[in-house]
Amino acid sequence: MRLQLGGRLLPMVGRVRMYVCGITPYAVTQLGHAATYVWADALDRVLSWHGHTVSIARNITDVDDVLFAEARRRGESPTMLATLQRAAFEATMTTLRVRTPDLQPSAANHIGHVIALASALLDQERAYVRGGTVYARTGSAYLRAGIDRAEALARAEEYHDHPDDPDKDDPLDVVLWQETADDEVSWPSPWGKGRPGWHAECAAMVLALYGPSVDIHCGGADLAFPHHAAEAELAEAATGVMPFARAWLRAGTVMVGGEKMAKSTGNLVLVEDLLADYPAAALRLLILDRPWAEPWNWSRDALDAAAAELDDLYAAAARPDAALSGSAAIPARLLEDLDVPTALAMAIEDGGQAARTLIEMLALS
Repeated sequence: MRLQLGGRLLPMVGRVRMYVCGITPYAVTQLGHAATYVWADALDRVLSWHGHTVSIARNITDVDDVLFAEARRRGESPTMLATLQRAAFEATMTTLRVRTPDLQPSAANHIGHVIALASALLDQERAYVRGGTVYARTGSAYLRAGIDRAEALARAEEYHDHPDDPDKDDPLDVVLWQETADDEVSWPSPWGKGRPGWHAECAAMVLALYGPSVDIHCGGADLAFPHHAAEAELAEAATGVMPFARAWLRAGTVMVGGEKMAKSTGNLVLVEDLLADYPAAALRLLILDRPWAEPWNWSRDALDAAAAELDDLYAAAARPDAALSGSAAIPARLLEDLDVPTALAMAIEDGGQAARTLIEMLALS
């Protein structure tokens, strides 16, 4: 099998290990998040179609300052809020025909692995302690994301990595383990009561589940820095194994009027609202009928167009076969960087089994 992903050949032999950055369970699922999970699911289905056994881990970030703040605002326990939001998220994923992952680790269940990761980095002098907080030396991790230091500092501020922390040796160092106040959620550690840093959570979960590397790491494009860059830096520094991920699938950012869809900007489009008016297959096609890495603008007109194109695909599937080679060409086309737009055009033109194959491969029924 010759999978092209991100413009490079990615040979696969046997089992494929995929890790997908999951949700912080404090709010309902929005379209930007759903895009990542639908693309990861499509890749899983394409690999499985070609005979690979795919093992997928999708984490739950249930140890997070944003989650804790939202729980306080609602007057609920963080555990209860995370449980309810996780159940709602999983119901939405089921409706969208996103397969249930083989592994669903939560940060709260991997505290010991974060402590082990921090200890390993301290042993190699890739981390240091200030008070009860452990910092990792990640000042050059931004180079992995192809950005300059000024942009890295701006993004570190945006993602609450606190580049202005005076205890850091470098503003771009990240927290492995953070000291907490007495009234905050915490766990015991060799450095006192505290909780893990965000980037360390994902690195520790991958190492615990799959060892020192994965074949494909999935997430949103907005996570390239600081999260993915720091995560890879931590794992590689701890294990000495490179690369941490053989390939990255970062789904393009979903925009509204040219601005990133985000709770902070108040421009969220909720998946549950869309599913009240449109079939799940139309929403999947809206997400998939484009190059996976490119940012794109949400509009109701675009969803209407996806629904109409889905009808065209169903009509094509009902036609007699025009060319027997079409059904074989569809799976091959999807190996070329998950080229759904070309495969869709071929399926509608050829009809018959070619269209039915695409519908089955991408769960568009």
